[in-house]
Amino acid sequence: MRAFADGLRADGHIVHTPDLFDGRTFQSLDEGIAHIEESGFDALRERGHSAADGLPEALVYAGFSFGVMPAQKLAQTRPGARGALLVGSCLPISGEWSFGPWPDGVPVQIHGMDNDPFFAGEGDIDAAREIVATVRDAELFLYPGDRHLFADSSLKSYDADATTRLKSRVLEFLGRV
Repeated sequence: MRAFADGLRADGHIVHTPDLFDGRTFQSLDEGIAHIEESGFDALRERGHSAADGLPEALVYAGFSFGVMPAQKLAQTRPGARGALLVGSCLPISGEWSFGPWPDGVPVQIHGMDNDPFFAGEGDIDAAREIVATVRDAELFLYPGDRHLFADSSLKSYDADATTRLKSRVLEFLGRV
Protein backbone atom coordinates (compact mmCIF):
# COMPACT_ATOMS: atom_id res chain seq x y z
CA MET A 1 0.00 0.00 0.00
CA ARG A 2 2.93 2.30 0.61
CA ALA A 3 4.00 1.81 -3.02
CA PHE A 4 0.52 2.91 -4.16
CA ALA A 5 0.75 5.93 -1.83
CA ASP A 6 4.22 6.71 -3.18
CA GLY A 7 2.75 6.75 -6.68
CA LEU A 8 0.23 9.37 -5.59
CA ARG A 9 2.99 11.36 -3.91
CA ALA A 10 4.98 11.27 -7.16
CA ASP A 11 1.98 12.95 -8.80
CA GLY A 12 2.15 15.79 -6.27
CA HIS A 13 -0.29 14.66 -3.59
CA ILE A 14 0.34 14.66 0.15
CA VAL A 15 -0.44 11.17 1.42
CA HIS A 16 -0.47 10.00 5.04
CA THR A 17 -0.15 6.25 5.60
CA PRO A 18 -0.98 5.43 9.22
CA ASP A 19 0.10 2.00 10.41
CA LEU A 20 -2.91 0.32 11.99
CA PHE A 21 -0.87 -2.79 12.87
CA ASP A 22 2.09 -1.28 14.79
CA GLY A 23 4.62 -2.37 12.20
CA ARG A 24 3.46 -5.98 12.07
CA THR A 25 3.24 -7.62 8.68
CA PHE A 26 1.65 -10.92 7.77
CA GLN A 27 2.47 -13.69 5.32
CA SER A 28 -1.17 -14.14 4.35
CA LEU A 29 -4.51 -12.40 4.43
CA ASP A 30 -5.74 -15.07 6.87
CA GLU A 31 -2.92 -14.16 9.30
CA GLY A 32 -3.86 -10.49 9.04
CA ILE A 33 -7.52 -11.25 9.71
CA ALA A 34 -6.56 -13.41 12.70
CA HIS A 35 -4.54 -10.49 14.09
CA ILE A 36 -7.51 -8.15 13.63
CA GLU A 37 -9.77 -10.58 15.48
CA GLU A 38 -7.18 -11.06 18.25
CA SER A 39 -6.47 -7.35 18.68
CA GLY A 40 -10.10 -6.35 18.52
CA PHE A 41 -11.92 -4.98 15.53
CA ASP A 42 -13.04 -1.81 17.28
CA ALA A 43 -9.60 -1.05 18.76
CA LEU A 44 -7.93 -1.21 15.35
CA ARG A 45 -10.68 0.82 13.72
CA GLU A 46 -10.31 3.48 16.40
CA ARG A 47 -6.53 3.50 15.90
CA GLY A 48 -7.20 4.43 12.28
CA HIS A 49 -9.67 7.09 13.34
CA SER A 50 -7.17 8.54 15.85
CA ALA A 51 -4.50 8.73 13.14
CA ALA A 52 -6.33 11.79 11.80
CA ASP A 53 -5.89 13.69 15.06
CA GLY A 54 -3.76 16.73 14.39
CA LEU A 55 -4.23 16.60 10.62
CA PRO A 56 -6.15 19.30 8.74
CA GLU A 57 -9.88 18.77 8.33
CA ALA A 58 -9.94 19.17 4.53
CA LEU A 59 -8.72 15.68 3.60
CA VAL A 60 -9.69 12.91 1.24
CA TYR A 61 -9.83 9.73 3.30
CA ALA A 62 -8.69 6.54 1.61
CA GLY A 63 -8.61 2.97 2.79
CA PHE A 64 -7.80 -0.44 1.40
CA SER A 65 -9.46 -3.56 2.82
CA PHE A 66 -9.64 -3.20 6.63
CA GLY A 67 -8.40 0.39 6.29
CA VAL A 68 -11.71 1.29 4.64
CA MET A 69 -13.45 1.17 8.02
CA PRO A 70 -11.58 4.09 9.61
CA ALA A 71 -11.40 5.95 6.29
CA GLN A 72 -15.15 5.66 5.73
CA LYS A 73 -15.91 6.60 9.33
CA LEU A 74 -13.71 9.70 9.04
CA ALA A 75 -15.24 10.69 5.70
CA GLN A 76 -18.73 10.33 7.12
CA THR A 77 -18.19 11.87 10.56
CA ARG A 78 -15.20 14.24 10.57
CA PRO A 79 -16.10 17.80 9.60
CA GLY A 80 -14.45 19.15 6.47
CA ALA A 81 -13.94 15.87 4.62
CA ARG A 82 -13.23 16.50 0.94
CA GLY A 83 -13.92 12.95 -0.25
CA ALA A 84 -13.47 9.22 0.25
CA LEU A 85 -11.69 6.49 -1.68
CA LEU A 86 -12.73 3.00 -0.60
CA VAL A 87 -10.87 0.03 -2.11
CA GLY A 88 -11.79 -3.60 -1.52
CA SER A 89 -14.35 -2.92 1.18
CA CYS A 90 -17.38 -0.76 1.88
CA LEU A 91 -19.75 -0.41 4.80
CA PRO A 92 -23.46 0.25 4.43
CA ILE A 93 -24.88 3.67 5.22
CA SER A 94 -27.87 2.11 6.95
CA GLY A 95 -28.15 -0.67 9.48
CA GLU A 96 -25.92 -2.14 12.19
CA TRP A 97 -22.48 -1.35 10.70
CA SER A 98 -23.42 2.15 9.56
CA PHE A 99 -21.81 5.44 10.57
CA GLY A 100 -25.04 7.13 9.53
CA PRO A 101 -26.09 8.74 6.28
CA TRP A 102 -23.47 9.87 3.79
CA PRO A 103 -22.71 13.59 4.31
CA ASP A 104 -23.84 16.06 1.66
CA GLY A 105 -21.07 17.34 -0.56
CA VAL A 106 -18.58 14.56 0.16
CA PRO A 107 -17.83 12.63 -3.05
CA VAL A 108 -16.85 8.97 -2.91
CA GLN A 109 -15.23 6.43 -5.20
CA ILE A 110 -15.51 2.73 -4.41
CA HIS A 111 -13.30 0.14 -6.10
CA GLY A 112 -13.30 -3.65 -5.93
CA MET A 113 -13.00 -6.81 -7.95
CA ASP A 114 -16.30 -8.25 -9.11
CA ASN A 115 -15.53 -11.74 -7.75
CA ASP A 116 -13.43 -10.83 -4.71
CA PRO A 117 -14.66 -13.24 -1.99
CA PHE A 118 -14.59 -10.42 0.57
CA PHE A 119 -15.87 -7.44 -1.45
CA ALA A 120 -18.40 -9.30 -3.60
CA GLY A 121 -18.92 -12.35 -1.42
CA GLU A 122 -19.50 -10.71 1.96
CA GLY A 123 -21.91 -7.96 0.90
CA ASP A 124 -19.58 -4.99 0.56
CA ILE A 125 -20.58 -4.66 -3.08
CA ASP A 126 -24.20 -4.29 -1.94
CA ALA A 127 -23.18 -1.53 0.48
CA ALA A 128 -21.32 0.16 -2.39
CA ARG A 129 -24.38 -0.04 -4.60
CA GLU A 130 -26.50 1.45 -1.79
CA ILE A 131 -24.12 4.41 -1.58
CA VAL A 132 -24.10 4.91 -5.36
CA ALA A 133 -27.90 4.77 -5.45
CA THR A 134 -28.33 7.38 -2.72
CA VAL A 135 -25.31 9.71 -2.81
CA ARG A 136 -25.16 12.42 -5.47
CA ASP A 137 -21.43 12.14 -6.21
CA ALA A 138 -20.64 8.45 -5.81
CA GLU A 139 -18.98 6.04 -8.22
CA LEU A 140 -18.45 2.29 -8.10
CA PHE A 141 -15.72 0.75 -10.23
CA LEU A 142 -15.60 -3.03 -10.60
CA TYR A 143 -12.56 -4.78 -11.99
CA PRO A 144 -12.70 -8.32 -13.39
CA GLY A 145 -11.17 -10.83 -11.02
CA ASP A 146 -11.28 -12.47 -7.64
CA ARG A 147 -8.34 -10.84 -5.86
CA HIS A 148 -8.82 -8.90 -2.66
CA LEU A 149 -5.64 -6.85 -2.27
CA PHE A 150 -5.15 -6.40 -6.01
CA ALA A 151 -3.37 -3.04 -5.67
CA ASP A 152 -0.67 -4.24 -3.27
CA SER A 153 2.40 -4.77 -5.43
CA SER A 154 4.11 -6.78 -2.69
CA LEU A 155 1.56 -9.61 -2.86
CA LYS A 156 0.79 -12.46 -5.27
CA SER A 157 -2.72 -11.03 -5.59
CA TYR A 158 -1.35 -7.91 -7.29
CA ASP A 159 -3.01 -7.09 -10.61
CA ALA A 160 -0.96 -4.50 -12.51
CA ASP A 161 -3.69 -3.72 -15.08
CA ALA A 162 -6.41 -3.20 -12.48
CA THR A 163 -4.03 -1.13 -10.37
CA THR A 164 -3.18 1.10 -13.34
CA ARG A 165 -6.90 1.75 -13.92
CA LEU A 166 -7.43 2.28 -10.18
CA LYS A 167 -4.61 4.83 -9.99
CA SER A 168 -5.89 6.67 -13.05
CA ARG A 169 -9.39 6.92 -11.58
CA VAL A 170 -8.05 7.96 -8.18
CA LEU A 171 -5.94 10.71 -9.73
CA GLU A 172 -8.94 11.97 -11.70
CA PHE A 173 -10.97 11.99 -8.48
CA LEU A 174 -8.26 13.83 -6.55
CA GLY A 175 -7.97 16.34 -9.38
CA ARG A 176 -11.60 17.35 -9.10
CA VAL A 177 -12.05 17.42 -5.33
